Amino acid sequence: MTQTHAATGTSMEGLDARLVVDRGGFRLDVALTVAPGEVVALLGPNGAGKTTALRALAGLTQLSCGHLRLDGAELDRTPPEARPVGVVFQDYLLFPHLTALDNVAFGPRCQGATKAEARAQAAEWLDRLGLAAHTGAKPRRLSGGQAQRVALARALATRPRLLLLDEPLAALDARTRLEVRARLRRHLADFEAVAVLVTHDPLDAMVLADRLVVVEHGRVVQEGTPGDIARHPRTDYIAQLVGLNLYRGEADGHTVRLADGPHLTTTEILSGPVFVAFPPGAVTLHRERPTGSSARNLWRCEVAGLETHGDQIRADLTGELPLAADLTTVAAAELDLHPGAEVWATVKATQTHAYPV
Repeated sequence: MTQTHAATGTSMEGLDARLVVDRGGFRLDVALTVAPGEVVALLGPNGAGKTTALRALAGLTQLSCGHLRLDGAELDRTPPEARPVGVVFQDYLLFPHLTALDNVAFGPRCQGATKAEARAQAAEWLDRLGLAAHTGAKPRRLSGGQAQRVALARALATRPRLLLLDEPLAALDARTRLEVRARLRRHLADFEAVAVLVTHDPLDAMVLADRLVVVEHGRVVQEGTPGDIARHPRTDYIAQLVGLNLYRGEADGHTVRLADGPHLTTTEILSGPVFVAFPPGAVTLHRERPTGSSARNLWRCEVAGLETHGDQIRADLTGELPLAADLTTVAAAELDLHPGAEVWATVKATQTHAYPV
């Protein structure tokens, strides 16, 4: 249903786009619909086409074909400066010679506001974002988190109908990122128009977005709520993001036979093409073939590599079934794990999750 902006009477239909961009041997073809008040994250590996999609929405990259409608208005041929779009770039791109106040006032000035009006609007936005004490500071005097909020205030001061955020937390250190992510989530929750976030960081996407659109090789491979994506990954890339071992095979009852021979036993009763997923923490490793184990899934493997993963050790295994296993440092030492070591891996059927392709 179409909404109407109370203050302006503007139609609020949200974003309806099919972004097709041909660049050399690469083709982006992404359909994207976003409702007013919704935050959507474009998530994908480097080179997937996320930034190309964001530039196309901003008007900085021309569409080869497709369409771009915002609140019912065609934007395909509208120049970037005439679009009701605000952009927060990865490195913020604040004007180094202007104060925070004048950086934010720049947008309203470009829209015809007087200097006094623009600065009053800027002061209001900086106050909303907790920066009232930094209005006179130039970018070099701001912390990373403060600069990010000034860039966000500058984008919001033009009252955009579409807010684009390009890796907005990538330039921050880990501690600042945690705080700014929480602040940004609150500000986006109050934003009444369309917000599109581009990121390769799954945590940023999961925390900030209402819905994820995963792009690989210029195409949408999966979309849904963060919970849906985490529970039902459909590509290896997504499975790695959410920390799951993922396999595709043919189900017959409780048994799923994989394409290269091994089979998995699951608790679900299914038929036909399915995915099977389980976390690395569900894998138990043994140096000798276990006897009397209740695990229905057992494979002979070899340790290909070991790395620290949080407060645990992650073992990458090859062999009958390539998989990742998480175990404590003590367990890894007791098993004398090292690259080339032969192990037996077991997973209980109750710890697997199977779902239709």
